[in-house]
Amino acid sequence: MLDVLFSVLGILTLSPLFLIILVLGWFDTGAPVFSQVRVGRHRRIFKLYKFRTMKQSAENLPTHMVDPSLVTTLGAFLRKTKVDELPQLWNVLVGQMSLVGPRPCLPTQQELIEERERRGVFTLRPGITGISQIRGLDMSDPIALAESDSEMLHKSGLLLYLRCILLTLVGFGAGDNLRSSKKR
Repeated sequence: MLDVLFSVLGILTLSPLFLIILVLGWFDTGAPVFSQVRVGRHRRIFKLYKFRTMKQSAENLPTHMVDPSLVTTLGAFLRKTKVDELPQLWNVLVGQMSLVGPRPCLPTQQELIEERERRGVFTLRPGITGISQIRGLDMSDPIALAESDSEMLHKSGLLLYLRCILLTLVGFGAGDNLRSSKKR
């Protein structure tokens, strides 16, 4: 219920910001919003929406595997402020995601999918933020990520939910890190 309430409030109050980002994004990349297929609750596939932070030529890979030179100047700002995630409020509103939960992975991330399956993580709805994001874990270490995500099964509750939202809003967590340009 809080997911629906917060997503509606977020969409309504942030709609002027959405409009500004859409206009800036149109000039930046020509396509300010994109969708990407992700693995959700019970391993159901859904389309996740984000503000585009990379050139349209970027491959559909996990962030930690993408060439950092593909991130635009606007995109770097959106990533740093986590504003690129705001279109996912729609995913929350329609019930595909929660505000708090494990970040949904790509269907190609088989090791992470297997580790999450083993730990029961797919019984949870994926989230925009969660324990792993606050800890700064990204998808480059599937085992550590799945272990951290599985904590949500045992610790889930209103206090954890509100704590994760609050810590995200005040700047904890960095999201998925881009690979070092030296590894190209």
